[in-house]
Amino acid sequence: MANDNQNKISKRIAVADVVAGISVALIAIPQALAYAELAGMPAHTGLYAVAFATLAAAFFASSPYIQAGPVATTSLLTFGVLSQIASPSYVAAAGLLAIIVGIVRIAIGLLKFGQIAYLLSQPVITGFISAAGILITASQIPTALGVTIDGSILHKTLYSLVAVQEWQLGALILTITTIAIVQLGKRIHPLFPSVLLAVVFGLLISKYFHYTGATIGEIPVLKPTVNLDFPFHYLKKLLIGGVIIAIVGFSEAASIARTYATLERKHWNPNQEFIAQGAANIASGLFGGFPVGASFSRSSVNYNAGAKTRWSGFITGLAVLAMLPFVGIFASLPKAVLAAIIIASVISLVRISDLIQLYKYSKHQGSIAWITFFLTLALAPEIELAVLAGISLSILQHLRRESTLMYKSWQDGNGLHIEPHGVMWFGSAAIMEEEFLRIIAQNPEVNCIHFHLEGIGRIDLSAAMTLEQIIKDAEKSGIKCQLHDVPPMAKAWVDRVWGRK
Repeated sequence: MANDNQNKISKRIAVADVVAGISVALIAIPQALAYAELAGMPAHTGLYAVAFATLAAAFFASSPYIQAGPVATTSLLTFGVLSQIASPSYVAAAGLLAIIVGIVRIAIGLLKFGQIAYLLSQPVITGFISAAGILITASQIPTALGVTIDGSILHKTLYSLVAVQEWQLGALILTITTIAIVQLGKRIHPLFPSVLLAVVFGLLISKYFHYTGATIGEIPVLKPTVNLDFPFHYLKKLLIGGVIIAIVGFSEAASIARTYATLERKHWNPNQEFIAQGAANIASGLFGGFPVGASFSRSSVNYNAGAKTRWSGFITGLAVLAMLPFVGIFASLPKAVLAAIIIASVISLVRISDLIQLYKYSKHQGSIAWITFFLTLALAPEIELAVLAGISLSILQHLRRESTLMYKSWQDGNGLHIEPHGVMWFGSAAIMEEEFLRIIAQNPEVNCIHFHLEGIGRIDLSAAMTLEQIIKDAEKSGIKCQLHDVPPMAKAWVDRVWGRK
């Protein structure tokens, strides 16, 4: 009887994963085509990216709901990193970049450095994501309006907005209608196939109303094969960008996993998820794709469709592969529809109000967010440099704050009590010594100093050795020194340096 019940449960889980996997595949295909365009890649490479990424990730995923594949921010970062590489090496370089991202993520997971995902402070993420949302939207404006123009993202956008005489009415109507369908679908139900419906609408308009605007064009139906012919001479140019994409892109996966882990009250393992996302990128790179991440929209569909295990992603990959011979039907799909799908998906990323609120909370942290925001816009398409700058500013701000030690001191007869508050490490050691000498100079009559260390968060070796030298110098001048309330995390260094209990 118990075995029968177990078999029924297993069947229900299997059915739920199949339904969820196929549901995701139906929206993954048009999204993959769109995000390939955003990354500067041929549309069909997006199909390879989503198919093989989901297949590979399923074997290692920690969260059963995360759906790997092309996503907006990672595609924009990919375009930025590859912007210095011209055809015919561009596509192959994208595959190499995906493998670099994959190797970095797997290494982070195997070394159990999963918490590195939190290296990006909230101000950096807030500033970057909002600016990325603007850039992604801006990059689609020319296509959405049917305008053809070369140049940088912002130049093309500004030209397209003012060159009203070049707007194509058909493209404009398709753009507005597609955005309306996608936004309306979000309000109706998470499982409403709005993206699929928008694509069908675009295909019908293109076929029966003689649409003259830009379309995807012929999509080569190729047998997926492993490609090892990479332009390794570009390795140095791609390395830093690959590391940034590996860390920045994972923030989406981490956010998705944390959200659903909280909803389901289940544990998720960031190290394991790093490995899964790394495998997804390596698979994508080997089969002609480009760097991939975790999709909020597809993961939401997966969850709401009733996915139970990580194998729903495997079903998605199989479903996309099964549909490859038939993707030729998308050849007549207007590019304006793809542009509108992207705009509708990323417009919510632009949260200027969050930047304003962050500045109200903290001027220092808010400034980092705004600087990251403006640098991302100014440095486009090489936006990975803006992320580096944001991380550097966050680290400098942290070091500045941690280098500050607060002191309380009071005198009791001939005894002087000193109570530092903060973190004692090599960055604050010199300040600690300077402050100690100042306090001694102001109290020349004391013959005993009591150090109260309960307000210290931690002490590293450099700070412990500096404190030891301070005490030695004081004792040489006839001043006795005593340590009180050494915190447990600092006691190890204190005992090790001085052998004191």
